[in-house]
Amino acid sequence: MAKQGKTTPVLDESAIPDLTPPELSRKMPKHQVVFDYLHSGIQSGTFKPGDRLPSEAELGKMFDASRITVAKAVLELQRMNLVTRRPGAGTHVQTRQQVDGHTFGLLIPELGLTEIFEPICHGMMRSPFARPDALVWGNASGMGISGSRREAAEEAEQMAQHFIARKVSGIFFAPLELIPDKDAANRRVVRMLERMKIPIVLLDRCYLPYPERSALDLVGIDNRRTGFLATEHLIQLGVRDLAFFAEEHSAPTVDARITGFHEALRRHGIRPEVEPAWRGSAQDQEFVKKVLDVTQPGGIVCANDVTAARLMQTLMALGRRIPEDVRIVGIDDVKYASLLPVPLTTMHQNCPAIGVIAMATMLERLEHPDLPTRDILVPTKLVVRRSCGAHLDK
Repeated sequence: MAKQGKTTPVLDESAIPDLTPPELSRKMPKHQVVFDYLHSGIQSGTFKPGDRLPSEAELGKMFDASRITVAKAVLELQRMNLVTRRPGAGTHVQTRQQVDGHTFGLLIPELGLTEIFEPICHGMMRSPFARPDALVWGNASGMGISGSRREAAEEAEQMAQHFIARKVSGIFFAPLELIPDKDAANRRVVRMLERMKIPIVLLDRCYLPYPERSALDLVGIDNRRTGFLATEHLIQLGVRDLAFFAEEHSAPTVDARITGFHEALRRHGIRPEVEPAWRGSAQDQEFVKKVLDVTQPGGIVCANDVTAARLMQTLMALGRRIPEDVRIVGIDDVKYASLLPVPLTTMHQNCPAIGVIAMATMLERLEHPDLPTRDILVPTKLVVRRSCGAHLDK
């Protein structure tokens, strides 16, 4: 039983965790801020088993929050069996620690190569739903940007076998892309895990070609709508001659973005005389020059920020000015998007939120294995910078 005489630990505002990018943190619901502070304190040991938590009045004063807002955060901790509430005695940290946590495998071959997956994993680790659970990181050491990608499929299968041997409770899988046999390799990995009845939550993309859809839960963004909005932004700036640029063997997400690109053109009555969507290396000057000669684009929508950054370098090497000659929009809003020679206009996706939701989705799938297959899509938003030329119209 908790002792009534225990001293409440001093509140430390610097310990408040933040699951969102700095520019978005101010929009976090206040009850979530209170929850994150208390949850972090319990997990770190600042609030020890049996300790009385600060009162709702104290928390309300610190966070400038109402009693209802604070109570909502405390009730969530109670629902997670981390605290107990007793009338007249306050709220105390549970004295019994949960020991029935799960171990999950992270099968993400693109980790370290595609920037979105690091913050997704960070979101998983800091998710309030992952309190007793552990994440096991797979190692894909031979996957450089060039020829070493040929080993990606074999390494992904080896990682899957490793997780099976570890008897993990579930696996978060970001399917392979940018290799010719990605579809067959992804199917092999999924079949291997399904034979062992290991639950899978897909991150960012399905493993089947678009528009096919697997029977696995998926957490990501609405790629079709995102492609539509990126394209419509350029159209609203007065650009009618548009092209879409993507790498070969891209993930199904890119096909969905191309679909959104075409839908935006149709919505605004734009009927290109030649196919405007191209696949090839953005670093290949001859290929890029061919695209420019054939489509004569005033604006280019890129499948992602990596492609946009490479294309920007190639265009500048060809003597094209951005945005005066060609306007560019990317998708992802990676860290370096604002640091490119011409800061990149792009569609921001909240990767930490994807990680948090993915963890909740996995735990719910374990608890309710008969739930229907779900697509859980985190909203995206346009971030306007110089590359789209919006400033040229002011």
